[in-house]
Amino acid sequence: MSKKGILAIAVVVFILIIDQWLKIWVKTHMEYGEEIKLFDRNWAMIHFVENNGMAFGFSLGGDYGKLALSLFRIFAVIFLCVYIIKLVKLPNISNGLVVSFSLILAGAIGKYY
Repeated sequence: MSKKGILAIAVVVFILIIDQWLKIWVKTHMEYGEEIKLFDRNWAMIHFVENNGMAFGFSLGGDYGKLALSLFRIFAVIFLCVYIIKLVKLPNISNGLVVSFSLILAGAIGKYY
């Protein structure tokens, strides 16, 4: 496996571990709607909400909406995996691009849990 392939896997695994740990911590230590400021700043905070839809709270209504959204997520994860595999095989691709797509993939996978 190439160094860029290892980098992609490491980024995805690291982000998923942090994501899941933070979700568990928030659910076990915060009340719904509670906020915690980070670094004593108003612009950086953890705000406990539940998002059953997709990015920015968008959702599709009804049972078929959830099915469509789930199918879209599965397609997105598969597409990103295939794309990253092809990307890391290219000779002149920057590590920043590999990390960027790996972060997107980790976010798509993390939304399932």
